[in-house]
Amino acid sequence: MTKILAFAGSIRRDSLNKRLVKLAAVKAREAGGEVTLIDLGDFALPLYDGDLEEAEGAPANATKLFELMKQHSAILLSCPEYNSSISGVLKNVIDWLSRPRQGELPLAAFSGKVAALLSASPGTLGGLRGLFHVRSILQNIGVLVIPNLVSVSQAHKAFADNGELVDEGLAKKVSQLAYELVNVTNKLNASCSPTRFRQ
Repeated sequence: MTKILAFAGSIRRDSLNKRLVKLAAVKAREAGGEVTLIDLGDFALPLYDGDLEEAEGAPANATKLFELMKQHSAILLSCPEYNSSISGVLKNVIDWLSRPRQGELPLAAFSGKVAALLSASPGTLGGLRGLFHVRSILQNIGVLVIPNLVSVSQAHKAFADNGELVDEGLAKKVSQLAYELVNVTNKLNASCSPTRFRQ
């Protein structure tokens, strides 16, 4: 079963992206994925600082996140857009988790993983501009990002009381993205499995 780590690139309590990734996680489970949904607010990190890293090593929460990432083969990520780009919280997490670690391969938390990206914003573009930056960063550190991106515009009005999206077409896109994440990751895992060569 595909193991998926799902989270929003925001620590705001009432984040629209937290609502979106929670919904997408449900759809990924329905598609057959084993999903771990986390809140970055539970993994507070200082801003990346090379002097701090040299003096004290990686913060404990960075190590916890690093180990979580290693245990999952896929990432389901809903990203807020800050000034047409990636949120500082998400960029800081990536910066800490991409640092070299003794005894680990380079980029061990990211390399070879599959990611599906979503965004939610009150604006008319739904945070889409920020997703292009997130995709570029992830691809540069060895993540296979599914080409389809899902953005929810006017997101403050997009969710029903039960957490579902009001727009049926948009809801279908979220479900399709979740299915694609599970399907692509399953295929990649199968192609890399040693059992293929035990015929």
